[in-house]
Amino acid sequence: MKRKDVIKTGSKFFSDFKAFIAKGNVIDLAVGVIIGNAFGKIVTSIVNDVIMPAIGIISGGINFTNLSYTVKDSTIAYGNLIQNVIDFFIIAACIFVFVKVIERFTKKKQAEVEETVVEEVKKDEHIVLLEEIRDLLKKESEVK
Repeated sequence: MKRKDVIKTGSKFFSDFKAFIAKGNVIDLAVGVIIGNAFGKIVTSIVNDVIMPAIGIISGGINFTNLSYTVKDSTIAYGNLIQNVIDFFIIAACIFVFVKVIERFTKKKQAEVEETVVEEVKKDEHIVLLEEIRDLLKKESEVK
């Protein structure tokens, strides 16, 4: 390949890559993944540091993460599974509540937009009525 062709190929690659990155979906996805990762860390900390110790106290001091079953040289650490299942349900519940709050906010905004549209329609009816009155007054003044 000639040097000119390599430069064209490289610049086309970067312009295509730039167009790909500039798409809203990719950026939204990246932001979602980053925020989701941070949110997951917060929820995991709440589960490990607050909820699981409380459950341990209620259940008589059992630490779920250390629960295991040993057969010969093999160990089945089912406590870790219990911990991860509890993490999953708490994260799912938090996401569910978050989505419901966003839906409520979106519905409220949608209702406000619809209210504004109705007001605009009413204004248009008033304008039409005023224009009709104006036209009638013009006709009366022309007749006199």
